[in-house]
Amino acid sequence: MGRRSFLRRALAAGAAGAAAGAVGIGTAGAADGERSSEGHVVPFHGAHQAGILTPLQRHAVFTSFDITARDRGELTELMRTLTGRLRFLTGGGVPEPLGISGPQPDSGVLGPVVPADGLTATVAVGASLFDGRYGLEARRPRRLRAMDVFPDDDLDDAWCHGDLLLQLCADHPDTVAHALRDIARHTRGAMQIRWRMEGFVSPPRPSGTPRNLMGFKDGTANPDTGDDRAMDTLVWVPAGTGEPDWTVGGSYQVVRLIRMLVEFWDRVSLHEQERMIGRARDTGAPLDGRRESDAPRFEQDPKGDVIPLDAHVRLANPRTPRSADSRMLRRGYNYDRGVRDNGDLDTGLVFCCFQQDLDRQFAAVQRRLAGEPLVDYIRPYGGGYFFALPGVRGDTDWLGRALLA
Repeated sequence: MGRRSFLRRALAAGAAGAAAGAVGIGTAGAADGERSSEGHVVPFHGAHQAGILTPLQRHAVFTSFDITARDRGELTELMRTLTGRLRFLTGGGVPEPLGISGPQPDSGVLGPVVPADGLTATVAVGASLFDGRYGLEARRPRRLRAMDVFPDDDLDDAWCHGDLLLQLCADHPDTVAHALRDIARHTRGAMQIRWRMEGFVSPPRPSGTPRNLMGFKDGTANPDTGDDRAMDTLVWVPAGTGEPDWTVGGSYQVVRLIRMLVEFWDRVSLHEQERMIGRARDTGAPLDGRRESDAPRFEQDPKGDVIPLDAHVRLANPRTPRSADSRMLRRGYNYDRGVRDNGDLDTGLVFCCFQQDLDRQFAAVQRRLAGEPLVDYIRPYGGGYFFALPGVRGDTDWLGRALLA
């Protein structure tokens, strides 16, 4: 079967499955009381994609793909197929049979009814998609480029960049694994995996923001996703900024794969750890505060007697009028990949953030962090810059339609 025929067939299956979803998900909720979250549906349609402002689900997989579609027509079919499959998977339901002579419509790893399970899918494109293969050079987002190499990076090209990034998040690990397997099956011949990283969010211990694998709370100072004005200023690309028209409602996404040298970190005294971070490990409070939600008062500590001048929280967000617009929306996940070839634990952070302007936000923060004491215990080695597409507006819309029109 040719690639065009395969993609058309996959798209038809996705649309049929989506139609069956409204009935199927009700059955799942009634049949399995032990996994009540399986009936949790995050809306797929909207001005913005889900998985950006959505509260963190427990599990995620970040997968970068190289597009192998031969021309713009095949790329369009790929995006329509991808949209159809994601629409079904995020809504849940009974997979539509493909006929007596056809293959099984689903892997079956989630049972006969695919649960929604809070699944979100966020699709972003990399700078390499605009390299001339598909005639999209003039439509590249202004600031989209290959990921910068910062002074403390140790980047491995096998773990960097990509034409398309798919972020899948859900309440259980088998849900994201099933979704990625489904997408890989239905898009085979049009894109192939370049790199993949699974992640998880730890439950709050004992309360508040979840912790990273260094033991510190991660994401305390995130902007309020319920503040529409802040999101319009910090996350979403607006009209009238010189960006291509199709980008309005999208967002620049950065993914950084950061290995944590935990064997060395665990030998450092708690006092020194806290001074490197600038927060108390137990409560998450800044060193000059009592509660996690307290804002550091840097102006009252100009010499860094309480919070050192090179502490991570002080460099990342100095809390000055000039740095106010450099905040970004972080959406990070821990990872644990077992043991490296040298016998060290292979653990770390999938740092993920969304922002309106790569240079004003992420890149500016990274430049401030260059040379911080924490660099002795972390190794950024992969990831990339991507642009998260605007949302899908309805049943007849599809991801990337405005880009490819």
